[in-house]
Amino acid sequence: MRVSTVPIGMSQVTFYAREDCPYSQKVRSKLDALDVAYEETLVPDAHTDRTTVEDVTGQTGVPVVIDDHMEPSFLADTQEIITHLETQYA
Repeated sequence: MRVSTVPIGMSQVTFYAREDCPYSQKVRSKLDALDVAYEETLVPDAHTDRTTVEDVTGQTGVPVVIDDHMEPSFLADTQEIITHLETQYA
């Protein structure tokens, strides 16, 4: 897990991902390119072992981004996540 410090008053972004997932890598690259501070939680390869993300979102797929500037409370589609990040942080 990688943790980035988020300044007071800034949005808290939580990113659930797999290290080797190309969709997760795409979102991670966008977060880094936009210099968004975020906390990343790496999930196991097996869907049955992804209880951390399932407890929060009700599903086991990644990538998932949770952002306090976002409605609904989380996004789990790569393109929707990227569009949100570009709209909110670009």
